[in-house]
Amino acid sequence: MSKAHLNFYYWMQKEIVMFTDGGSRGNPGPAGIGVYIQTLEKKYGECIGIRTNNDAEYEALIFGLKKLKQLLGNVPAKQATISCFLDSELVVKQLGHEYKLKEPRIQQYFLEIWNLMLEFEKVTFTHVLREKNKIADALVNEALDGLGKQNVLL
Repeated sequence: MSKAHLNFYYWMQKEIVMFTDGGSRGNPGPAGIGVYIQTLEKKYGECIGIRTNNDAEYEALIFGLKKLKQLLGNVPAKQATISCFLDSELVVKQLGHEYKLKEPRIQQYFLEIWNLMLEFEKVTFTHVLREKNKIADALVNEALDGLGKQNVLL
């Protein structure tokens, strides 16, 4: 979809559904993120270096919110409701103020997400079972599998 089509689409439908996932092979270890913006049929997956599982989960969400802001533009983003679905119960409960943020790096992720939330009308976070997050999960694994293939070729 072109940016003009995306903007028109958002004016017509203001709720955007996004699934995110992050994971590492080893904890910490090589990590990847997966973002599936269901409403737009957009998929993103990439390696992010050595991270913990929790870091990767947060970074996937940050990537997704930034990507949505970029796709939508300023005015449509301010009018959009973003429904984020994650299979990390820990991250959802931390973002929902149910769990404390004890580690400084997690506090930094929280602050970055909080600031990104200000770019949209409303952002919600919902925990889903891994079975409901298959596309984002597959994107993480595809990215990490690709990293392994690159290492073999080097």
